[in-house]
Amino acid sequence: MEKQNSFKWKHYQPGIIMLNVRWYLRYNLSFRDLVEMMEERGLSIAHTTIMRWVHQYGPELDERVRRHLKIINDSWRVDETYIKVKRQWMYLYRAVDSEGNTIDFHLSKTRDHRAAKRFFKKALWSFHVSKPRVITVDKNLAYPIAIEELNKEKKMPVGIQIRQVKYPNNIVEQDHRFIKKRVRSMLGLKSFRTATSIISGIEAMHMIKKGQLVLQDKSVRNQMKFIYQLFGMVA
Repeated sequence: MEKQNSFKWKHYQPGIIMLNVRWYLRYNLSFRDLVEMMEERGLSIAHTTIMRWVHQYGPELDERVRRHLKIINDSWRVDETYIKVKRQWMYLYRAVDSEGNTIDFHLSKTRDHRAAKRFFKKALWSFHVSKPRVITVDKNLAYPIAIEELNKEKKMPVGIQIRQVKYPNNIVEQDHRFIKKRVRSMLGLKSFRTATSIISGIEAMHMIKKGQLVLQDKSVRNQMKFIYQLFGMVA
């Protein structure tokens, strides 16, 4: 567990900060919804303060959670979906295993072999990833080009079967829905940097919700306690 003090010099207690961060990333709440909910607890917090907390702790939550995820299986399902950032469509590359467990994700301004290559390199280095046996992708020509370049650079494990299908895989398509639903309710992401930060946190909470943590007791209460412990806190 991480013990580094990430809340040094913060005006509010760590528990209040993490409560707002968790709720925003997990539920369809706006920053102003959280302001009202905190007012019910006698706390006056500006919505911009909560926004800064989410931008800071979303990526940190993703980074800390990764070391405690159960190992995914060796059958990957890869696809990209669309996310609107500052009124422009961008591309969220995502992969799950055959049981629907999240492998990794990557937000890109472009949809080409370079973006696919960056995604594969990121996914292959994830802590909870073992060598894939088969990778299922759609007919997007960028995927085989990216994989071929990675093979030449010896950055892709040998012996992997690449399976291209005409239609997107249902498992990963279904998994996109939670992410897209949460992002849609935010009424627009303002920049690529903040979009990346927020999506990192959403994906982390989604992995926790799906029970990907190495925990015997996967109750919501125990998941919350685990997150607090990651930040050196007592729930």
